[in-house]
Amino acid sequence: MITRRTLLGGLAAGAAAASGLALAGRAIGTPAPPGRAAAGLPLHLVNNSGQYANSSVWIYIVGNDGKQQVHVTPDGELKPVAVADNGPDGFTDYAIPLAASGTTTLQLPQMSGRIYTALGSKLKFKAVEDGNGKAALAYPAGWVASDPNYDVLHDCAEFTYNSGGMYCNTTMVDMFSVPLAIKLTGAKDQTTGTLKDGARAKVFADIKGAEGFDRLVIDDKRVIAPGHGLDSGLFAKDYLAPAIDEAWSAYETKDLTVTTNAGTFTGRVSGGKLSFNGPGTVSFDKPSTRDVLFCDGTLAAPNDGTLGPVAAILGAALNRSTLLSNAAQPTTDPAAFYQGRLTHHYAKAMHSAARDGKAYGFAFDDVAGFASYIEDGAPKDLTLTLTPF
Repeated sequence: MITRRTLLGGLAAGAAAASGLALAGRAIGTPAPPGRAAAGLPLHLVNNSGQYANSSVWIYIVGNDGKQQVHVTPDGELKPVAVADNGPDGFTDYAIPLAASGTTTLQLPQMSGRIYTALGSKLKFKAVEDGNGKAALAYPAGWVASDPNYDVLHDCAEFTYNSGGMYCNTTMVDMFSVPLAIKLTGAKDQTTGTLKDGARAKVFADIKGAEGFDRLVIDDKRVIAPGHGLDSGLFAKDYLAPAIDEAWSAYETKDLTVTTNAGTFTGRVSGGKLSFNGPGTVSFDKPSTRDVLFCDGTLAAPNDGTLGPVAAILGAALNRSTLLSNAAQPTTDPAAFYQGRLTHHYAKAMHSAARDGKAYGFAFDDVAGFASYIEDGAPKDLTLTLTPF
């Protein structure tokens, strides 16, 4: 199965120097092979927000086609990003307006990227030159107070559409603001991302009420993920340290098994390092809170079939507070998730809010199939719905 993690794009992610903007890059994507004609897929955009009229909603489809960064025009044309597209205000206007009423339909070209929704005001995407002198977009970073889009209500879904099919998700890895649902019709009908009635308000309330997480709630605009909160000084850098220490200590005296597609790895902690034998030999230094929240650092997961899958399962177990209580990973019973006092309350709230129980609350949420992700090898159309607040 293609997942958000294995399809990370090759563009840099993070804060752009001096601007506080996030460079394009975290969207899933195995883009269309260069030189192949891109067929369009009907994309239906539905505004059921109940808060904003169609005239106050704008869509942006941005990403890459395997050769360059691109955007989609209102008529479905795929165009390269160009620094010359910046207007007098210093920003591009790649907005796609919704129809005056009802459903808006356009053709989605083969590409990898994000579908942004902006409510009430347009987003400001700045075209810049990347380190190789190529045109790139500085993406909105709703977790950075100095970002020009900080006051705009916005959110996004991610997708890859290529000759193999459509792969898409709703993501809360960075933040949650606008309730979005995606429906993919093809070999079968699939939907994910739909929240329970009143769930947006409950997410805000649940996170506001979780000890240590309250500062992640930014008015009624959004809730930012704890990793970004940590980087912004809004979340404790050592929040998970006691839980990580306890798990590392436990496996000094007993085995931890991790089963992947390659087979079962058996590990023990020695000298502070968790080392596994099995289909391969892999080891991990004790992760920091930031490593766990971002699923990075000591838990970075290369697409190598051995280290990567073990790292992903360990990261999921630490985020879900199951590593200490379950010596055989991955844990697949969601009733066991988020039971620790020091747990990922942000991800817990997102999963609790979803009708299907699935969400992308952290980057390894696809472990054991709990991510708000769907795919189809024979897609017929895709619908993105702004659901009721």
